[in-house]
Amino acid sequence: MAWYLLAWQRATDFSGRSRRTEYWMFQLFNLLAALVVGLVAFLFGFIVSEKDGLNAFALCMGVFGVISFIPALSITIRRLHDIGRSGWWYLIAFVPLIGGLILFVSTLLDSDPDRNEYGPNPKVPGRATVII
Repeated sequence: MAWYLLAWQRATDFSGRSRRTEYWMFQLFNLLAALVVGLVAFLFGFIVSEKDGLNAFALCMGVFGVISFIPALSITIRRLHDIGRSGWWYLIAFVPLIGGLILFVSTLLDSDPDRNEYGPNPKVPGRATVII
């Protein structure tokens, strides 16, 4: 959960690097949060009326998507920085069929072991980024 909160704290920070753990923990907890928000909205809307359940679900998921877009974008760009790629590589996701797969594989790659043009390796001991 601390990784998820860290990503929200750094939501407007598009510089620097983010580890795989930070990226994937954000994705996991963001998915869980979306499921909870969607389920609560659907149940609340369903209690009011059957048709309103789907409308409430769609509205809440849309709002959640808009709110979480900037933190998701910034952590993905920092993750790309961590493997030595520019944040502009994010745009490859818009290439049909293969672009999203290339971006997905890029997020799975290990960090550059040394300092790169985007900053020091976040895995280096002594650089505490998460306080539990």
